[in-house]
Amino acid sequence: MRLTTKEKVAYGLGAVGKDMVYMLSASYILYYYQDILGVSAIAMGIILMAARVFDAFNDPVMGIIVAKTRTRWGKFRPWLLIGTITNAVILYLMFAAPPALDGGGLVAYAAVTYVLWGVTYTMMDIPFWSMIPAFTEGGKEREGLSTLARSCAGVGSALITIITVKCVVLLGQGNERAGFKWFALIIAVLFVIFITITCMSIKEKSTVNVDSPSVGQMFKALLQNDQAMTVVVTIVLINCSLYITSNLLIYFFKYDFGGDAWYNSYTLFNTFGGGIQIISMMIFFPLLRKFLSVLKVFYVSFVMAIAGYGVLFILTLTNMSNLLLLFIPSFFIFTAFGMLTVLTTVFLANTVDYGELKNNRRDESVIFSMQTFVVKLASGVAALAASICLNLCHLSNDTAETAAAAVASGSSLLGLRMTMAGIPIIGLLIAVLVFRKKFILTEEKVQEITEQIKAKEV
Repeated sequence: MRLTTKEKVAYGLGAVGKDMVYMLSASYILYYYQDILGVSAIAMGIILMAARVFDAFNDPVMGIIVAKTRTRWGKFRPWLLIGTITNAVILYLMFAAPPALDGGGLVAYAAVTYVLWGVTYTMMDIPFWSMIPAFTEGGKEREGLSTLARSCAGVGSALITIITVKCVVLLGQGNERAGFKWFALIIAVLFVIFITITCMSIKEKSTVNVDSPSVGQMFKALLQNDQAMTVVVTIVLINCSLYITSNLLIYFFKYDFGGDAWYNSYTLFNTFGGGIQIISMMIFFPLLRKFLSVLKVFYVSFVMAIAGYGVLFILTLTNMSNLLLLFIPSFFIFTAFGMLTVLTTVFLANTVDYGELKNNRRDESVIFSMQTFVVKLASGVAALAASICLNLCHLSNDTAETAAAAVASGSSLLGLRMTMAGIPIIGLLIAVLVFRKKFILTEEKVQEITEQIKAKEV
């Protein structure tokens, strides 16, 4: 049976809520603790990176737990709902640090809440994406749902990017600490509502009964699925590039453009970028797909991203102070990342069928647990790189004098600009080289694999 409109809308709504939560954490946790609460940039970078190392063990275990789950509601929906509720609670606590804490106590609080946030996010993210192969057939239907879900996730990410700083200022009446607390609460409540609608509206239409793998078997299966490994390496490099920029962007506007109303320029820029990313997913990608294969669209996206960062890098070497100039590279960058986000999910879903044919087992939970891990790993690596940049450039809001000194320092601002633009170019070049050398799942190959699997089932 084909997916109904109700199921598509419900799944897309869940993707909106899920990525609103993720983007709030990925883009603003470093800023909240380092710039607002005064925690050392290096300490925060180590916390964020250490949490991702922990996820290296947590995520695969969660994938196995999901694979073993058998309930009358399916194996995905129970964990999706449990993970959402617990993650929403932790999200609020993470952005509501008790005022009495300082120094080591604040560092410990940040570490504990962030690790717990990662654990609970994994609980809902793995089943959410693992459901795609479970209630869709291969080919156009799966690609269509993946495109829709990633487009909706892009909407959620874009909304957070656009409205966060403005809402924080309004909710906190100028107090950023209070503003983040109330904003996180609102997003947490919306998250629970959206995922509840998803769980109530969709059902698993087919479940392949296989023996649940042990941890050792799981890593072996992943290593044997060379296409899945190629895609996840590409995903982590793409996301590292984007997250380095997004982590430093707020500092760029606050300390470089400066001014009491810096958040207006920041909001305007993000509105433009977020709008372009949504249009990219919903209009540009389907339009290009009418003329090009998914692989050609993928490479076109890479060229656009690298070209956009190249223009941005050139601008960093000048006395750039015109906001409109930034719209030129941002158009190419956000258009490219919008399409790349959709395409990597499609490619990863196709590796499930490839793995089933090659290894005689269907490991959707295992493979999608890797997607969860590598995306969070990318955010951790990017946060560490950003924190090192902030430390070397002496960018902090501990005191008004420090902020003024940072703005006055040309070398600090140049270091910030070059980190924002230069490192992502290197990451994207490595990603496209790895992908081009290793990836073999063309549309023809995917169709051939689907037919072979059906023939084996008969």
